[in-house]
Amino acid sequence: MNRRRPIVLVVALAILAIVVALPAVAAESPQPDSPGNSGKAKKAKVAKDPITLSGTVASSTDTEGNTTYTINDGGTTYVLEGGPPWFHGDNHPLKQFVGDSVTIAGQKATDSNEVDVETVNGTALRAGGKPPWAGGWKRVGEGHPGWSQEKADRLKAKFGDCFPPGQCKEKPNRGGPNADGGTDPD
Repeated sequence: MNRRRPIVLVVALAILAIVVALPAVAAESPQPDSPGNSGKAKKAKVAKDPITLSGTVASSTDTEGNTTYTINDGGTTYVLEGGPPWFHGDNHPLKQFVGDSVTIAGQKATDSNEVDVETVNGTALRAGGKPPWAGGWKRVGEGHPGWSQEKADRLKAKFGDCFPPGQCKEKPNRGGPNADGGTDPD
């Protein structure tokens, strides 16, 4: 009887380890068969804390030709994010503040010096809600880096001028007046 006790204990511990580890493994792996998931692993959302900065906005150009906006506050230089450079082009909303002393409110991740700018001197940088650059090439169009004429042609061939799908469907007339003044049958 003493010999069976260690075996039972080992089996019980193995089952417990599987029960504990299985949900963690399942959560980390993408589920390609689940609805709305393309099989790509989702990016973890980074918690951001509110931050208020005061200083003079500066700009510089990186090696790819993109303009970077910064502000120095308390001996730390923060990179100001107001949206992707490909979306704004030469009309970046922070451009008008270069050389000005401003107060910026935004969000910053704990171990980062990048600030998602929400307001400059109390004025919102953009309207609330989903940013205008969200939605991929289908929504943004030619200005999106993922857009190509080939993709646009395929989309038009599949859906015509009606995107997103289902938004332009004509509703059947259920006994109401039709174009010639008569009524359609139910």
